Amino acid sequence: MADSLMYQEDHFVVLESNQPEQLMTVAELTDKLQAILAQLQDDLPRELQKFPTPSQQAEYLINTCCDLDLGPGKYLQWYAVRLEKGNPE
Repeated sequence: MADSLMYQEDHFVVLESNQPEQLMTVAELTDKLQAILAQLQDDLPRELQKFPTPSQQAEYLINTCCDLDLGPGKYLQWYAVRLEKGNPE
């Protein structure tokens, strides 16, 4: 049986147009997505329109997608990463 820790997503590498690569916690990514989604409420992708709040929309995106279309030449992508502690010597 697979270890449930293997499926936990606590950190993400976030790629955004005109920004350096960032490492974010799930809470930071959620906050970022909520802020963006609050601005896009009139132009939301169809699959997000069924969720009434930016919080629910952000949760859906994190659980099911790895990118959000922000228009021509703009992008936001996120990829779950597993951080490992090194062995101190």
